[in-house]
Amino acid sequence: MNYLNEKAWSPYVAGVLIGLLQIPAFMMIETALGASSSYVTVADTIAAWFDPSLLRVEYASKHVAATAKNLWQVALVIGIAIGAFMSMKMSGARRAPISPIWTRALGSSSAGRRYAVAFLGGFMMLIGARIADGCTSGHGLSGMAQLSVGSTIAVAAMFAGGIAAALLLVRRV
Repeated sequence: MNYLNEKAWSPYVAGVLIGLLQIPAFMMIETALGASSSYVTVADTIAAWFDPSLLRVEYASKHVAATAKNLWQVALVIGIAIGAFMSMKMSGARRAPISPIWTRALGSSSAGRRYAVAFLGGFMMLIGARIADGCTSGHGLSGMAQLSVGSTIAVAAMFAGGIAAALLLVRRV
């Protein structure tokens, strides 16, 4: 059986593979997995093209520097997007039409509105990730693998926030 053509992979196998990716990250470039810093690296690089004085800000300059950590995280996010696209193509999986629960919650069945809400939600999550000094992959995979108390608290808060948001969305409908 060709596992690459399955509609869904085992979350256990995928989790183990992602966890094992920590080993080369720590051994080769002495950094952990994470994704939110890559967005800062790309955004700061683009912003610096228009306003080079931005590089005098320490936060921006450390993310624009061509370090292994910055390049690794950008490559990781690009690889995730490419991998997700290839998985969709190989498995033949297709997105189902918008569900009635989302239609009622958003007040419209238009895909444009759904994408706008998804973009806004993703942007808000990215801001939260930067405030928390790490995203779900950074805290959930790397931080917890290192037994970080802060990461454990952050992951618990992320789950609590997700559950609360889901309950509020369902209640609204």
